[in-house]
Amino acid sequence: MEKQIDQSKKVGFQFGIRKTFAIPYDEMWEFLFSNKGFEIWLGELETEFELQKEYKTTNGINGFVKVFKPNSHIRINWKRKNWKNVSTLQIRVIDKGAKTTVSFHQEKLLDSQQREEMKKYWNEVMEKITNMGVGNK
Repeated sequence: MEKQIDQSKKVGFQFGIRKTFAIPYDEMWEFLFSNKGFEIWLGELETEFELQKEYKTTNGINGFVKVFKPNSHIRINWKRKNWKNVSTLQIRVIDKGAKTTVSFHQEKLLDSQQREEMKKYWNEVMEKITNMGVGNK
């Protein structure tokens, strides 16, 4: 079987996107983990988003918060309601002085179709963050 783009032996299919914004990293972190931020990248929460706890959204995404390091990164399990598999999502907020890089990286995707689905999703998330004027002072 031939290896496809963004497929690895350890984590299956994966997708990553990053963008730099003109905002200090602590402000970006605060935004991403505010109600408005969650609604953009995860959805409206039905449960609390806490370390070592399960979470659920009104749009059918659920999972488990594995790592939550404030002003740095999170690592969570991520499953959409129509998926048979569970993927892993990591979000990093990287300090660049007066700017901040936000990185979304999702792995353990089932196949190239699911990778394309998430590529579209994360591109739309970055577009929404940009259009909200985050970091555009």
